[in-house]
Amino acid sequence: EEEFKWLLQEEVHAVLRQLQDILKEASHRFALPTSGSGGAVKQENFVLSTSGTDQVKGVMMLQGDALCQADVNLKMPRNNQLLHFAFREDKQWKLQQIQDARNHVNQAIYLLMNRDVNYQFKTGLEVLKLMDAVMLQLSRARNRLTTPATLTLPEIASSGLTKMFTPALPPDILVNFYINLNKLCLTVYQLHVMQPSTTKNFKPAGGSVLHNPGAMFEFGSQRYEVSHVHKVECVVPWLNDALVFFTVSLQLCQQLKDKISVFSSYWNYRPY
Repeated sequence: EEEFKWLLQEEVHAVLRQLQDILKEASHRFALPTSGSGGAVKQENFVLSTSGTDQVKGVMMLQGDALCQADVNLKMPRNNQLLHFAFREDKQWKLQQIQDARNHVNQAIYLLMNRDVNYQFKTGLEVLKLMDAVMLQLSRARNRLTTPATLTLPEIASSGLTKMFTPALPPDILVNFYINLNKLCLTVYQLHVMQPSTTKNFKPAGGSVLHNPGAMFEFGSQRYEVSHVHKVECVVPWLNDALVFFTVSLQLCQQLKDKISVFSSYWNYRPY
């Protein structure tokens, strides 16, 4: 009983402080404060490429959760023509995955800090409920970075992203940006119009993170088929840090839950 009381009064608070410190570090990674005193989020440049092909190259400027600049070069396979398009100067593209992950981290921090400094936990169940709530937010934060949204091709075609570029994207080009784990990814789809006289059976593709050549869809009054897919990516180091912090935090939560459960099972099954 004394040991369990010590656990509730001392060790639980030590773990909560440790979790707060780790998650504040994770939160700072998302904010990326500048080295100056202005407090603005610093801008980072990334070159997106893939080994074995130079069909697509991209240079992106990431500022927190916003892509504030993007330059994309695309070499067309048919005629080796080089297309270049960039974000309009008045446009930024918010990466919802980063925004959501940061919100979940901040919610976890709020749960850990939302009590008086002298607060004492009365029961193991109280601690278990808190750990479950924190772990839910951390799992959601991690899942937002590790599980990109599945989109249909018409959703990509009608996305505001298509209106970000100058010169405007040709009608036979689609682009999509997303986060996958610790990577910033750009997918470029080249399309061809399916003629009404074609003998191919039209089967519209469903939602996917990455559509393959041969995927078909209808947009406006036209039917399209994906002819080529190019994916380029780069590692964003601070996203990697954040994922490590999430893993360590989830492990700490689970270890505390396991200790509480051992004591709880002892109280439930002790002889009278």
